[in-house]
Amino acid sequence: MTLDEGFRQFWTERRLASLTTVRPNGTPHVVAVGVTVDFEQGLARVIASGTSYKARLIRAAGDTGLAAAVCQFEGRTWSTLEGRIRLLDDAVSVRDAEERYAQRYRQPRENPQRVVLELTIGRVLGNA
Repeated sequence: MTLDEGFRQFWTERRLASLTTVRPNGTPHVVAVGVTVDFEQGLARVIASGTSYKARLIRAAGDTGLAAAVCQFEGRTWSTLEGRIRLLDDAVSVRDAEERYAQRYRQPRENPQRVVLELTIGRVLGNA
């Protein structure tokens, strides 16, 4: 994923984002989230409770994942990252995502049911 420094900064500075997935009935499910981007691996990660609707929806999609997008904006500057999202619940993935979240936002509260929603970025849109 080769994007300019302004793009990297936009996705590194603290700001909230939205995660959009599609329910089985075809309607969008949009929620506010904190997201981190691993530019080298082309991944965006969201931490969530395994009992949340977004996590249950993505888990139900299985190993192939679900089409999804994360989007953030600041004034007139915006960026959307699209791809397939899947759920990871192994301790190493969760710990890594928590550390990344703590660097961008703050130390997340303790949650033994935490999972990682990992988006493989396939398309980048926006003017960031």
